[in-house]
Parts: sequence; C-alpha cells; structure tokens
Amino acid sequence: MTPAQRAFERLQAWPDLSAGPASCGTGRALCSVRDEIVHFHSDRDVDLHLTHRAIQRFRYDLGGSTAIRLVPGSRWVTVHLDCDADVDLLLSLVSIALKAHQSRPPADLAPGPPGPTALSAPPGCNFRRVTVLPRAAAGEA
Repeated sequence: MTPAQRAFERLQAWPDLSAGPASCGTGRALCSVRDEIVHFHSDRDVDLHLTHRAIQRFRYDLGGSTAIRLVPGSRWVTVHLDCDADVDLLLSLVSIALKAHQSRPPADLAPGPPGPTALSAPPGCNFRRVTVLPRAAAGEA
C-alpha cells in the first residue's frame, strides 16, 4: 500500500470528510461540508487546501519541511509522502485545514445552493504546478 493510499484510508474514516472526484480532474478528493480539503493526485503527491490565514500562520514551519512545497499565491500546499512521518504530517495539516475552513466567515463561501455544488474549490490546486524531486536527489544538487 502506498503512503497516499494509507493516508486516504485513514482520512476517509474521519466523520467530517467525504470522498469524491477532485475538481481539478485528476485523482480523488476528500471534502468537508464547505470545501474540498485534499486532492490525492498520485501514490505520493497530495494537495492540501489551507486558508490564506493558515498558510501565513504556519509559513515558516511549512517552508522548513522537506515534504512540503508552497506555490506563491496559492491556498494549496503540496505534500510529498515518502514515509509514515509524512502521512502523520498530512493528517495533522488536514486537521488544521478543517479547523481553518470551519472558522472562515460565511462570506468566503462559494455562491450557489447548499450541497455539493456549493463546495468552494479555488482554482489552481498545485497539480502540474509543483515538481517534487525525491529527497536523495534533491540533496545531491
């Protein structure tokens, strides 16, 4: 079982998340009532939807992790899953994302009727915008 599969199975059991297709068209997503939270694009690469405020709050911690890639201006962070510690990091960040999205003001919600069509999926998750090199190769440059 790949790290992404392990993470997906663990997160899918959370009562605040439900599975569906990713709005970017590639992979599976886990969604809260209000937003898409996680896109699973491959066996190792996952995009996590954080709020701007959460990214700013944890910017230095996120930037210091070899598993995290930030794209300027994006509310998504890419998590590269190589080991169990990366899966644990993702689960912790999903918890932060859920709390951040639940505390967002209602004015930030996507317009439309309640239900799945009202999910806010900001354009431009990081799929195809981030290239993740294996950690060994990244350190040899």
